[in-house]
Amino acid sequence: MSQTFFFYDLETSGLGARDDRIMQFAGRRTDMDLKPIGEPYNILIKLNDDTLPAPEALMVTGITPQQTVADGYTEAEFAKILDQEIFTPDTVAVGFNNVSFDDEFIRYLFWRNFYDPYAWTWRDGRSRWDLLDVVRMTRALRPEGIEWPVVDGKPVNRLELITKANGIDHYKAHDALSDVEALIAVTQLIKDKQPKLYDFLLKIRDKNEVKKLVNLDNKQPFVYASGRYSSANNHATVAFPLTAGRNGNVVVYDLRQDPTPFLNLPAKELRDKLYATREQRLAEGFLALPVKELAYNKVPAVAPLGVLEQADGWAKLDLDTATITQHRDSLLSVPAFAENIRSIFEGTRDFKPLSDPEGQLYDGLVGDRDGIRMEKVRLSTADELVDLHPEFNDERLPELFLHYKARNFPKVLAEDEMVAWEKWRGERINKQLPGFLRSLQRLATTTTDDSKQFVLQELQLWAESIVPLDGE
Repeated sequence: MSQTFFFYDLETSGLGARDDRIMQFAGRRTDMDLKPIGEPYNILIKLNDDTLPAPEALMVTGITPQQTVADGYTEAEFAKILDQEIFTPDTVAVGFNNVSFDDEFIRYLFWRNFYDPYAWTWRDGRSRWDLLDVVRMTRALRPEGIEWPVVDGKPVNRLELITKANGIDHYKAHDALSDVEALIAVTQLIKDKQPKLYDFLLKIRDKNEVKKLVNLDNKQPFVYASGRYSSANNHATVAFPLTAGRNGNVVVYDLRQDPTPFLNLPAKELRDKLYATREQRLAEGFLALPVKELAYNKVPAVAPLGVLEQADGWAKLDLDTATITQHRDSLLSVPAFAENIRSIFEGTRDFKPLSDPEGQLYDGLVGDRDGIRMEKVRLSTADELVDLHPEFNDERLPELFLHYKARNFPKVLAEDEMVAWEKWRGERINKQLPGFLRSLQRLATTTTDDSKQFVLQELQLWAESIVPLDGE
């Protein structure tokens, strides 16, 4: 099969992929020249009665839980569509900030529904691409031919503003299908106006291509666009491979910043700076440690230093070779600094372990034998699930199996299973309830728009229908 793009976007019940849910999915397949293939997808996914949405999120999307229940697919049905129709072999899944947001929701959805949560991004020629960092690098290095939005004197890269500035139809921002059509148009704009950069960034999305440019065997400065860098320089800088990171990745240093203040600090002080709280970072005199981990498999937007020799690249980044060379030499003069940074990233941070298997996606890979049992689960009909009792080795999977049945096939639950599910559901709802009510009350007093008031009323009714009664 030849490669295709699949551009997609989600609207969700909130911002947390672990606990929130997908409510709308839209997408469109194109060939590699961005010509549409087939019809677009625009579907709703039923919100289960274990979730209170963030009212702020629904103020943006306008989607109510009741709409999803009336017109949506179950999560199991939706996961099957994604697996069999959407993320097919040789598909490049494309979004806008998808690596940090949408892809995480897809991963947790697959985990809850007994699919491999990772294969859809790499197996059988599959891959992914994130246009947000492509936009950032294009704006920073090759902005010519495109109008770039500015708000209150600051550059912004919101999709709806880029489309507006360039006369692209984007009839309903934050509607998933409209956002997809807008994203395809912006992709076409970059391809037309800056084809060399476009082709390069498309090629280097592959982690093996990134490793050729960014590695510890042949340390070389490189251009890097990331949301972690300042908007004052269009989120782009020149970085340097410093030391090994977690899971075979690499920690890089921002050569825009003089390393001298950090080179002789002890590891503990460096660690405190790296993991400083927001309040600490805002304190007067705080110097942020300018290192970050570059994950090879998260399609980073990187380029060789040679791109700055063209089109006034150095001036666009407000950098020069003398500064870069000086800061790089300073880094190399104190090897202990890189060793201290390596030890920080190798160490474990103190996170409270999760007891809920739905949140334990990253606690380890599922073994091959359990993988076979997971396939049996998702291929079983409701009638077959009644008598299916898989003997999982992975201790996360039995409870996950109960949740899978309760959400998608509630009639198959035995009485003891229903009791266990209601106990878990009640605890989850009651944990969400205080924040939900605070948001609902605040918005009810500040929102005058009739359509948004309707959404708030529907949310109130939704809560009343799913919150367990006292004593249940």
